[in-house]
Amino acid sequence: MSDLIKFIEAQNSPKKEDSSLFSPGDTINVHYKIKEGSKERIQQFQGVVLQIKNRNSSGETFTVRKISNGIAVEKSRLLSWLFLFPENMKISFTKYQGTGNDFVLIDNRTEFFPKGDVDLIQRLTKNKFGIGADGLILVENHSSLDFEMVYFNADGSQSLCGNGSRCAVQFAKDLGIIKNQTTFSTYDGVHDAFFLEGLIHFSLQDLNEISSGGDYFFINNGSPHYVTFVADVEKIDVGHAGAEVRYSKAFAPAGTNVNFVEIDHPLLKVRTYERGVEAETLSCGTGVTASAIVAASTFEMESPITIETQGGQLFVSFVKEGPTSFSDIYLAGTAIKVFEGSIDV
Repeated sequence: MSDLIKFIEAQNSPKKEDSSLFSPGDTINVHYKIKEGSKERIQQFQGVVLQIKNRNSSGETFTVRKISNGIAVEKSRLLSWLFLFPENMKISFTKYQGTGNDFVLIDNRTEFFPKGDVDLIQRLTKNKFGIGADGLILVENHSSLDFEMVYFNADGSQSLCGNGSRCAVQFAKDLGIIKNQTTFSTYDGVHDAFFLEGLIHFSLQDLNEISSGGDYFFINNGSPHYVTFVADVEKIDVGHAGAEVRYSKAFAPAGTNVNFVEIDHPLLKVRTYERGVEAETLSCGTGVTASAIVAASTFEMESPITIETQGGQLFVSFVKEGPTSFSDIYLAGTAIKVFEGSIDV
């Protein structure tokens, strides 16, 4: 195969209104000719735009990762030549954990990461075969706030992540983007956070609704949570019981996170089956927050509430405005840098 191949077209799939421009994460269909001696043949593939390298009046040049087998193509849209080369993209990352809830953090301020490539996200977060993590977080530039946090569960789905948000705040500070307080955007809107006495305090949206299902409660605080109270949380088979609720018809098709809560005054003990990880995690930030809010609503527990998870202690503070209305909700805990490295993909 010749290294120099004739470019025919690249189209968005599905096609965007402005098809003259592509963005990182777009899925596109690339059609090209390969010249072998005096003969030419047409080839095509579907790929994900990785990075815009150049954009000017002559066209735009960017890299595409072939979805099926990791071939990359650097191409100019308006000029007519493509260069085909084996992909060996190196991604730098930092691993953080918040009470055992672990994340791959990537500085994506240059927007190189292919956010539409679910397969890549799953490979990076896969235990034993990739870096291994409960989720992947991109820190990006924002037009008016300190930064944008883009969060993916290990399966590539998206939601609010409380522990992940605290880790993103620590990562942003380590990158020099922020100092001791910040306002940033993530899955469900704008949040603030600050550092105090070694803990990162992360704000969640106000809550005005708690549903009851008889033996359980349900809250959506940016991520859906089923909360049920048990006598001894250590005796619960979280993997089995959690999966039954997560995949039940009552919460289909999206499913829900499932929290098992024991009241051990003045503490709560919480174990969570996380949707998107599809297993019990050592800690779930939005899960412990939902559990604390339900405990305050149902059992009159007062702010702040200390929560014991399998991975350590978290703290939830709030202002109770009414029986099921809460404002000024903050999740507090540590966010620890574990290691940093790079991986070829």
